[in-house]
Amino acid sequence: MKAIILAGGSGTRLWPMSRKNYPKQFMKVNGKRSLLQQTVERLLCIVSPSDIIILTNKEYKFHVKSELDSLLSDNSQSSAPHIILEPACRNTAPAIVLGIKYCVEKIGCPKEEVLFVSPCDHIIRPVEKFCQYVRQSEEIAKEGHIVTFGIRPLRPETGYGYIEAKSKEQGAKGKEYLIVERFTEKPDAETAQRYLEKGNYYWNSGIFVFTISLIEEEFMKHAPEIGKGFEKSFDELRKGFIRMPSISLDYAIMEQSERIVTLPAEIYWSDIGSWDALFEILDKDEHGNVKTGDVITVDTKETMVIGDKRLITTIGLQNCLVVETDDAILIAKKGETQKVKDLVEKLTLEGRKEALEHVTTYRPWGSYTVLEEGERYKIKRVVVNPGARLSLQKHFHRSEHWVVVKGAAMVTIGDRETFIHENESAYVPKSTPHRLENPGKVPLEIIEVQNGEYVGEDDIVRMDDIYGRVEE
Repeated sequence: MKAIILAGGSGTRLWPMSRKNYPKQFMKVNGKRSLLQQTVERLLCIVSPSDIIILTNKEYKFHVKSELDSLLSDNSQSSAPHIILEPACRNTAPAIVLGIKYCVEKIGCPKEEVLFVSPCDHIIRPVEKFCQYVRQSEEIAKEGHIVTFGIRPLRPETGYGYIEAKSKEQGAKGKEYLIVERFTEKPDAETAQRYLEKGNYYWNSGIFVFTISLIEEEFMKHAPEIGKGFEKSFDELRKGFIRMPSISLDYAIMEQSERIVTLPAEIYWSDIGSWDALFEILDKDEHGNVKTGDVITVDTKETMVIGDKRLITTIGLQNCLVVETDDAILIAKKGETQKVKDLVEKLTLEGRKEALEHVTTYRPWGSYTVLEEGERYKIKRVVVNPGARLSLQKHFHRSEHWVVVKGAAMVTIGDRETFIHENESAYVPKSTPHRLENPGKVPLEIIEVQNGEYVGEDDIVRMDDIYGRVEE
């Protein structure tokens, strides 16, 4: 069995914490591991790291690599998961075809190979029981079925799609499953209540298991425009990827195929598709409140307050959500957070950078945080990881002044290399090639002051880069 993890989503429903440049799969919402790390960790009870294929986009390449390096630090590079970069965002159906083509051509998987396909940002427990269901699904898939994981609904949820099941069947090896009657979209509250009462509807978890030969056959039958991708080489498929239809696997195959069955999984599952969903899984105090950060509440009940750096106080709130980040605060009624996506769309239309970007931006070498910005200047805190270095670059419209506040830096300015230490500084004139590097064993932290007629992030010309960003 091989496992394909879909990790290219932008996760706007958990704004302002999750944004396009750092979406929810990298967030640590229920422990020390990110959601992506938890997804990989769950699968290690079934497959080895080298049997895992992660599909993401180029913007998240170094985030994914960093997450994997942190999680699998004891594994050699040869046994690490595979990372495939989607050339464009074309939804899950084309992405899965790209992943399958990689498995066949680059890894050498036979057409009888079973593939497990999963999102990267769900919470599932207990892991041991989940692994038992995965093993069962593998056996059912070998008998010629596309297996979905159905989750018995706990409430009339309007944020999930549903699977309507009919008769129960038993496979050759005694593994029971349900024949799928149809998939349904996210219902309104009245319909969701009816589904709950009927008892034969399950939440669609977005987890699928199938053999390569069967899914190729179903693509050619129901979505031939995408299925023709199997006739191309992997490299040809990547080159023409942007021209593929943008469509989900649910629409392309699951809602049309007659080979779908569902495996009712009696486990806890949540896709954390809203702040309401996150509220349900987090620990609460004696008043039913979720509090993270420096939070003081008075006469507040059934409310979630997530703070960052500031003190947050509430008085007399009930059934509310407050989420604070460096540059934005979300305040909403519980039950209304599915509309966060609409809010982000409105911010995007207004050209607000808060819709897409955090104050802190992560790079393969570390991160930078914008502390202050005004006309003709910008002040940043830059953190460079041990052994890492920025690209050799220059700027046409700004000069830079660096002051080291922690660690030691090796600085290249023009044709001169020098070391600067805590409380020492360096000046970079406009149009001068320069590079910042951390030769030490602790994170390097500097304050960077930019000054000039234009201080946008696109005023950068890379001449050399160990992370391969010059060509981009």
